[in-house]
Amino acid sequence: MKQLSTVLNGVLLIAVIILFVLHFSGKKSEAVGAGEGTSAVAAGDVYPVAYINTDSLLLNYNFAKEVNEQLMSKEEASRADFNEKARIFQQDAMDFQRKVQTNAFLSQDRFQKEQERLTKAEQDLQQLNQRLSQELMQEQEKLNRQLRDTLINYLDLFAKDKPYKMILSNTLGDNVLYGAKGVDVTDQIIEGLNARHSAEK
Repeated sequence: MKQLSTVLNGVLLIAVIILFVLHFSGKKSEAVGAGEGTSAVAAGDVYPVAYINTDSLLLNYNFAKEVNEQLMSKEEASRADFNEKARIFQQDAMDFQRKVQTNAFLSQDRFQKEQERLTKAEQDLQQLNQRLSQELMQEQEKLNRQLRDTLINYLDLFAKDKPYKMILSNTLGDNVLYGAKGVDVTDQIIEGLNARHSAEK
């Protein structure tokens, strides 16, 4: 569950960064001077700023769900592999302790060799834990990049035939305190992303 939370937070952070990059790298809109032109939002017009509810996007975008499932499966497999090796090590360590307490070692040399073997096994276990954690982080970064790329590519296509000059991210309702009707484009984005994802499959 902690890993899922980390994944979602990472994806949300990436989505926010993407949207800001899109905003600042896009064409600058011409400013309308005071008293010039008409009102910014006329009846029936769509304001050129929209927002996506990122939480809803991540919960309903099929590719995001698949990414989370992949990460959870990999984490479970890594945890099972590590736990099995840790269980074997603990059993060996308990056997060693029992032999020490019952004076079961025939020689000091045999005792030292067994102690060295357990020390190496413990180091190997720590290295395995670090390696599995590193692999999981790399997989998470790779999948987050794929998710970010699909979102960027789709938003680029989505905005081409729409009047939007900027699309913001709204996470947990923190960034957009008020949005007029038609400014929340989450459902349109989810629908388009899912249709595109299904077609690619």
